[in-house]
Amino acid sequence: MRSQMDLKLLNIGFGNTVLANRVVAIVSPASAPMKRLKEDAKLANKLIDATMGRRTRSIIITDSDHVILSGVQAETIAQRLLVDSSPKEANLMKTEKE
Repeated sequence: MRSQMDLKLLNIGFGNTVLANRVVAIVSPASAPMKRLKEDAKLANKLIDATMGRRTRSIIITDSDHVILSGVQAETIAQRLLVDSSPKEANLMKTEKE
């Protein structure tokens, strides 16, 4: 059984959160394959729209094959995930950008 310490929530914007350890990928929705992924998830009833009526700016894919739409940029969510998981990894990513 999981302890409360293992469950970290990732803020995906507008008061919505997902379990950080269930996130497989955070991608930009602009490409044709991502648009197909979104449509396929909708048909399979695995699409979760967390945009709150705003434009989709990122797509989050979970280990249960759920596809979550967010109105927050993919880079912002990735940074939140890194900061929450390990300050050391966040510093690494910051150094790579420079």
